Amino acid sequence: MSQNALRICFISRRFFPAISGMSVYALNLVKELVACGHDVTMVSQYRNDAAGASVYGGGPPPGIPGARVLGRESQGEQRINAGLPASFEQDVEDMVATVEREHRERPFDLIHAQYGYPCGLAALEASRRLGLPNVVSIQGGDGHWVGTCCGTHKQAMLAVLGHSGALLIGSRTFAEEVQGHHGTPLERFTFVPGATDTRRFHPRKDSAPGALKDPPVLLYHGRVDARKGVMELLDAVKQLVLRDRRRLKLLVSGIGPDVNAVKARVADEGLQDSVELTGYSAYEDAPELYRRGDLFVSPTYAEGFSNTILEAMATGLPIVSTRAVGVLDCLEDGRNGLLVPPRDANALAEAIARVLDDAALRRRLARTALEEARALYSWQAVGRQIQQVYADLLGTRPDTRWTNVYDPATTEATADLSCRFRSSPHLL
Repeated sequence: MSQNALRICFISRRFFPAISGMSVYALNLVKELVACGHDVTMVSQYRNDAAGASVYGGGPPPGIPGARVLGRESQGEQRINAGLPASFEQDVEDMVATVEREHRERPFDLIHAQYGYPCGLAALEASRRLGLPNVVSIQGGDGHWVGTCCGTHKQAMLAVLGHSGALLIGSRTFAEEVQGHHGTPLERFTFVPGATDTRRFHPRKDSAPGALKDPPVLLYHGRVDARKGVMELLDAVKQLVLRDRRRLKLLVSGIGPDVNAVKARVADEGLQDSVELTGYSAYEDAPELYRRGDLFVSPTYAEGFSNTILEAMATGLPIVSTRAVGVLDCLEDGRNGLLVPPRDANALAEAIARVLDDAALRRRLARTALEEARALYSWQAVGRQIQQVYADLLGTRPDTRWTNVYDPATTEATADLSCRFRSSPHLL
């Protein structure tokens, strides 16, 4: 390692083969850290049961060249298969114990957790036991929902938000949402946007950004989840195809909790000729998937910072999305995308029609988004920001006062079992 290289423990959750933008984020961050000479060990929870795999994908995580990847099966979560409430406490302790074992073999300089809970709480406890500084990234659903669900998770999130060494978050609107839930001062957050691999995600070579095939291809890529707006997208396509008699194709790529509901809707609405569910798409195949599309549609209700939108921008696709948390920080209506209110299928259909019908608008949106993806959201630029946070924390002692907010001895026996995530932990 170089003189400034660090030994970093990165605690993740549902890394590949789990299908999520946060898997992509973790992969690219670890690859960038390794490329910069750091020694990285990833500790990642995974589901290994049919229920978990059907929603996100399951099984042990793959390796990352140059890094050490340790998969830890989420035994506590999987208690639901025996009719018991999920025990996140069991899984937190397993992550902490794994970090301790690795630290004894070769000491870490710093712990970085992805998600505030349960990984962030595991980072705080591992730091408390080992005396190491920690960084926590607030990402995805743990910022949107966790802590509004029950007393136990409320206290856990308050501990992480108030006492981690540094809090990374992708956007100001997302930070304001977390502040609304938990009262966290905005100055506690370090804003580090999402990033994408602009070398892999690039426009197709046989046509200019904004060009259309015949028929035009709309692309939805990501978790197939009602909270991502996929049902409103089906309603919009129904209007465009059945009411307006437009010829188009919608590709729905991904897996998730609502795949079967989407399949049923497509059949019930007679959309089989216009909608194709492509199923699981491996990350290495994603660039070609994007290049199959002419227009990217992300009707999401909320994001931390959308990796799929960044990938679409880098591919040179015009984008229709929503005025939602985490979207407003990278897309501006009429400048580099068209934005509509979340949950509004009529407005979504109108925006899609507008982009399809206006070639000059399509080309302008696509070119502007492509230029910004390359200038602002490359992993080289974002990686430098994160490494500066590490450098600022190096050698500091962890804040252990969080134990006055959340008791680290909490078990499922003393936790609030009314939480909805205890019966459906895949939602967390």
